[in-house]
Amino acid sequence: MTGERCNGPLIVTEDLELLDDLLRLCAAAGAEPQVHHAVPDERGSWDSAPLVLVGDDAAARCRAATRRRGVLLVGRDQDDPQVWRRAVEIGADCVLRLPDAESWLVDRLADVAEGAGRPALTIGVIGGRGGAGASTLAAALAVTAAREGRRTMLVDGDPLGGGLDVLLGGEQAEGRRWPDFAASKGRVAGGALEESLPSVQGLRVLSWDRGDSVVVPPEAMRSVLAAARRRGGAVVVDLPRRVDEGVAEALAQLDLGLLVVPGELRAVAAARRVASTVGMVLGDLRVVVRGPYASGLDEQWVADALELPLAGELPIDAGLPADLDGGIPPGAGARGPLARFCSAFWERAFAGGGVS
Repeated sequence: MTGERCNGPLIVTEDLELLDDLLRLCAAAGAEPQVHHAVPDERGSWDSAPLVLVGDDAAARCRAATRRRGVLLVGRDQDDPQVWRRAVEIGADCVLRLPDAESWLVDRLADVAEGAGRPALTIGVIGGRGGAGASTLAAALAVTAAREGRRTMLVDGDPLGGGLDVLLGGEQAEGRRWPDFAASKGRVAGGALEESLPSVQGLRVLSWDRGDSVVVPPEAMRSVLAAARRRGGAVVVDLPRRVDEGVAEALAQLDLGLLVVPGELRAVAAARRVASTVGMVLGDLRVVVRGPYASGLDEQWVADALELPLAGELPIDAGLPADLDGGIPPGAGARGPLARFCSAFWERAFAGGGVS
């Protein structure tokens, strides 16, 4: 495969067995390589390729090539003492030995194929007690982000929550649900994930079907969220209060967690236990307080009692119950108090990488 510009990885080798291995790994990653036996005559191919894989056999032929980042020296001889000298001569970033490095190399190739850039800002929403409104806030955050033009994915991490697709009115939308990903291990392609999910309200939703499956294996949660993050934009994850292995994997990938707590003493007591458990995995957990308040309480009192930073006060949206009954998702009305809260949250989050 030749051409003036190389949008996929560039492979330089005459070793047919090594070439077969590299082509197989490129296919697994969804990358379309360009293959040469030496540095391409069209200089742009070497300079513009997002990744260059130089076989051990071709290192000497690449010594005069332009020094650049993203050059990897690849071979199969585990005991070659001269490999590092050849790597230095061509300015390689690292040395890879197959088959040991196959998994790592597939990840790099997949990043190239997907054009991996800045990962998505990933927000988790957790209820301090049952009925706190965490799912409503998660849905409103996702709907608002999508309405404002951000690539958005909403992930339903609570199998007992009734389904976020139902909350958004998308239970009949075609696409894959969590049970389809239950056996996922290793890398999931971000583009394929996004395209396979139901599209509702301008965003992609990963929720549950109406079956009996109630467990997301930790490997599946890790793979799916990593793929979602690689697509960039915003990822919102609605999480249960209990922390099993799958939820712990989700917490480990969050940039920020929001703990939704009603302004009442029993809710604060329950939220303290949730915060203690979640805080063992998540480094940045903040509280969103929802009124009305019990006598003597306000949002700052709740945050202080939980010893958590205050992310904001969730406004009372008097029209929300009627909207939900009428099939209007949370946050869909841009002028409503909930949507304004979410819009302000995203503005702060994307401007400074947080909400402080």
